Amino acid sequence: MAQKMDKRNGRTGNVRDLPETAGVLHRAAGLLRILAQSGVAGMRLTELAQAIGLPRPSVHRVLRSLVEEKLVDFDARSKRYTLALSLFELAARAGNRLGLRQICRPVLLRLTESLGETHFLLVRDGYEAVCIDRSTGRLPIRSFTGDIGGRVPLGMGQGAMAILAFLPQDEQDEVIRHNLPRLREVNGTDEATLRAQLARVAQQGHCDRPSGVFPGMTGIGVPILDREGRAVAALSIGSPVDHLTPERSSIIAHLLKAAVSAISAQINPFDPVLRRASAAMEIASD
Repeated sequence: MAQKMDKRNGRTGNVRDLPETAGVLHRAAGLLRILAQSGVAGMRLTELAQAIGLPRPSVHRVLRSLVEEKLVDFDARSKRYTLALSLFELAARAGNRLGLRQICRPVLLRLTESLGETHFLLVRDGYEAVCIDRSTGRLPIRSFTGDIGGRVPLGMGQGAMAILAFLPQDEQDEVIRHNLPRLREVNGTDEATLRAQLARVAQQGHCDRPSGVFPGMTGIGVPILDREGRAVAALSIGSPVDHLTPERSSIIAHLLKAAVSAISAQINPFDPVLRRASAAMEIASD
């Protein structure tokens, strides 16, 4: 079975025939690959030994080293091994050195140049969304967030509404409980209306309803999802109502969705901006 594992990795030698150091590294790499396939459930020592085709004591020694190096986690209750978070962090840093703001900046500029609208990049920060970048279009507009660094409660404005609509249900419920008094004070929204709007946004994949706060203004917001499908940010536009016709709105929503689809594929889950939105402003000032 060890021979079989080697073929999957493009090798034909037996792990027992390798020099000691190379053999240990080879076994460690093989175990990491097997654990990657097991997902969040992980595997027990016996299962891993069978999968890699080595004696349990040999596998246990390698696993113990991987645990000490924080590349593998061991649950003492279930006796299962899983890949450790630090391993994903290493992989993310190796695969993507750009942060969300750096990834989105050229997208904002390109969309503003081609569409003429003002574009915003919003990131969730607790119960709020923070504007971490903006590209100004040709038409004057009024917006909730204003310039870079502006904040708005989740559920207010197209971008913040798009983020809220794509949060896990328990998180969405908590945000609604916390933000509803403020939303009601600003635009008279009640819980039933808000939840109906969120359901519509989730169904169509974007928010395109005027907020009712700034007369004559509207916009479109599209969520930026991480690899687990959770909304971490949003790309949005602000526009006068008479400029954003239904036909134009449909086309722009399609273009924004295509843009965020490409952005989502590049997101580094360990980007500090996604954990602390103010980090984006610190990066911008460097």
